[in-house]
Amino acid sequence: MKLEVELERRASALGFSAIGICGPEAARRLPAYLQWLVDGHHGEMGYMARPDRVERRRNPQIILPGLRSIITVALDYATGSIPPEIANDPGRGRISNYAWGLDYHAIMTPRLEELAAWLRAQDPLVQTRVYVDTGAILERDHAETAGLGFIGKNTMLIAPRGGSWRFLGELLTTLPLAPTRPARHMPVCGSCRRCLDACPTAAFPAPYVLDSRRCISYLTIELKGWIPRELRPLMGNWIYGCDICQDVCPFNRFAVPATDTALQPESLDAVAPPLLDILQLDEAAFDERFAHSPIKRIKRGRLLRNACVAAGNWGNPSPVPSLAALLRDEEAIVRGHAAWALHRTGDELARRALRHALAREEDQRVREELQGW
Repeated sequence: MKLEVELERRASALGFSAIGICGPEAARRLPAYLQWLVDGHHGEMGYMARPDRVERRRNPQIILPGLRSIITVALDYATGSIPPEIANDPGRGRISNYAWGLDYHAIMTPRLEELAAWLRAQDPLVQTRVYVDTGAILERDHAETAGLGFIGKNTMLIAPRGGSWRFLGELLTTLPLAPTRPARHMPVCGSCRRCLDACPTAAFPAPYVLDSRRCISYLTIELKGWIPRELRPLMGNWIYGCDICQDVCPFNRFAVPATDTALQPESLDAVAPPLLDILQLDEAAFDERFAHSPIKRIKRGRLLRNACVAAGNWGNPSPVPSLAALLRDEEAIVRGHAAWALHRTGDELARRALRHALAREEDQRVREELQGW
């Protein structure tokens, strides 16, 4: 047990909020995950259903032969609430608070690698593998088994005295370690359904089941193509991710504020930037602004696609000139969503811009958006 105590001490010294250990067995919710795939709830996230990835989730030994222990670490990222006048301003684009600071991959991975190096130093035969949201492993399930919390109806891992504002990372090792003993009476959601009722796109067909195809986080981050028209009006001003099902969770009143300054926003514009600023970003400006942010992963085209949807939900003519300019953008997906947003404004300048663009547009999907079909 001395090794496990020292491991916890070192994880804490590296800035991790919590640590838990479980055995190498397959996740307890593997059948639910397989049914989730059958139901198509993963949407266009093909990597979730790749046969080799599915097999790794069935048998973690494929990832690391001789695997004996799965160590899960958590890092609190609660950053406080946005002033209502900022959050509810339709002229600003909302960004999920996990992306307010630096990319969490860049923060957590080096620390986990340092922890892995210490483990290997205990025995030259020990092998390790580190993941931060990148491996074919059902991390929330293993975290629950390791006693870090319980799975809520919104499918998030919830710590009874820490809430769900937590990043997770895994350290797989061939070193046999004593599993963490979970609390004897772990709380559960009970009759509460605030998260299910608050979701504007009805992304939860049942408690503990998320249909990614309707989730705003999926639509703004994972979906590479066109956002379904019927969902666009329901997305409000979210342009990267969504926090609604966590914002309303009563367990998050216990959330521990992030102490790592790298996770804190530099300004309100990092939390909810003016839509006009986002709509005017060229490639160079996008790369500079989001160089160290997880937002860079979706690239400029998808971010502008999302901003166009938010601008269409604004109900204000202010973004019309910027949207009209985007009708000449190199990316069809940007042109198409700009056209949808212009139809939503309904003013003469918007209608004129749509007519002129239709006369020159060759992409059929964009033409449909220009015509308002």
